[in-house]
Amino acid sequence: MNRRRFLQGLLGTTAAAAWGLPAALPAAEAPQRIQFVFAQVRYRGGDWDPRPRAVTPLMEELMRRTSVTAALERRVVRLTDPELFSFPFLYMAGKYDFQPFSEEEVLNLRRFLSFGGFLLADNTLGQLGYGFDRRFRAEIQRVLPGREMRKVSLTHALLRSYYLLRRIGGRVATSSFIEGIQLGETTPVVYSHNDLAGAWERDGLGRWSHPCVPNGEEQRRDAFHLGINLILYAMTGNYKQDLIHVPFIRRRLTQ
Repeated sequence: MNRRRFLQGLLGTTAAAAWGLPAALPAAEAPQRIQFVFAQVRYRGGDWDPRPRAVTPLMEELMRRTSVTAALERRVVRLTDPELFSFPFLYMAGKYDFQPFSEEEVLNLRRFLSFGGFLLADNTLGQLGYGFDRRFRAEIQRVLPGREMRKVSLTHALLRSYYLLRRIGGRVATSSFIEGIQLGETTPVVYSHNDLAGAWERDGLGRWSHPCVPNGEEQRRDAFHLGINLILYAMTGNYKQDLIHVPFIRRRLTQ
């Protein structure tokens, strides 16, 4: 997805709404072009797919709240797949310990992150120092040696890319913050401890699969908002630093 074309489309839709004009519609015979695909990493060992129904509700909310056209179904990829570099966004989830990355996987993920890709890791167990948490921290250090995982400030573009977030949602409230790794001016790795996917997931009948504790639906809403923010950040980067977007940002701040 070209960053400039995505932003032009996003701003154009918003501007039309602001002036009370109808947004341009695609020709009836032309299908909408998919702008975003949610790609999930399949790894060896542990539990790579703890929330198999979480993606579609998030994609529905993304399209309801923004002008992004997304595929409703996720794409499952391995770190050795050639198509890995076709996606701007990777999601990696788990509860338990898993097998260490191979040298090929380490190199591929390092290239992906260094070339502008984004990785969201989600600890769906919601416990620190155990299982997925311990293994992921070890493996990401192999991928980006010497790069420390740090607390993400509430003023970071990650938490302001669409919604202005002051709380970190999820199925559980293990942590009041997310962590990230900085590369230059961007943060290509984000790690959530609160089981975001557990808050997004619905069962086969459309009901929420899991309660959000201790703050209920407010916590679930924050999880959806964070998911949308992270997707837009992955697609556009630190776009708020560009003056062309100031009018759009101001409109968002007043909503």
